[in-house]
Amino acid sequence: MQTNSRNTLQEELKKREIVPFIGVYDVFSASIAAKYYDGIFISGFGFAASHYGLPDIGFIAWSDIVAFVQRVRTLLPYHYILVDIDDGYVDAEVACHVVSLLESVGADGVIIEDQKRPRRCGHLDGKQLLELDDFLVKLKKVLATRHNLFVVARTDADDVKEIVKRAKAFAEVGADGILADGIKDFEVIKAIKSQVDKPLVFNQIAGGKSPTCSLDQLKKIGVSMVNYSTPCLFAAQAAIDEAMKALRENDGCLEKEGVGVKDCTALLHQNMENRDRGKLIL
Repeated sequence: MQTNSRNTLQEELKKREIVPFIGVYDVFSASIAAKYYDGIFISGFGFAASHYGLPDIGFIAWSDIVAFVQRVRTLLPYHYILVDIDDGYVDAEVACHVVSLLESVGADGVIIEDQKRPRRCGHLDGKQLLELDDFLVKLKKVLATRHNLFVVARTDADDVKEIVKRAKAFAEVGADGILADGIKDFEVIKAIKSQVDKPLVFNQIAGGKSPTCSLDQLKKIGVSMVNYSTPCLFAAQAAIDEAMKALRENDGCLEKEGVGVKDCTALLHQNMENRDRGKLIL
């Protein structure tokens, strides 16, 4: 589903130097993030934590992700939605099926990685890679399946030479964007940029391996898209923990300051209005 009110991601990247995507963990967090950014990232880390209460180690059901993306798109008809699909849920045929479904419910792009099972968060140690040729078979099938969907090929390689080798191979078979995850310095980005003429994606996660940096810094080294994987999830964890601590310390008395029923209800009604406006452009 491509609406008349927004460009494809390919077109948007020609107009803007850099596009940030905010990682969300449920539809409510997506509606808050959407007030500030027009790029929404469906993070595997955040979804596994929210939907299952478990770490992102490879058991997310693709049907759950598709249903989640559909709910987000219903409330956010004008935003760009980029979806983490891990390794395409193992099998190439499944990956193609998921890509078709995600495009049909309104996703603008997906990220597919070259890890093999058991998979891990890109900023943790112990990741194992598929053989390059095996991943390229899957990637080429996904690229042949999509229509306008933007496909980011992600490598979890650690060695710079291997990262560049894989990035070049991904680009040669037609990937729209390249992501090297868990990198420790910007020299890796520069090395890829010197060899690959494709939009580069950078993943930021609090406490991760990659350096914290500004959008301006990333623009200067040639990054086109930035994923902020988990800011909503981590903010929610801290805020909920603090609220529960205060409730216990105050003998069950609720704080009068902060968000109340009127504030929350106003956001939910705004979501209904967004949903209804979205029906007019489908």
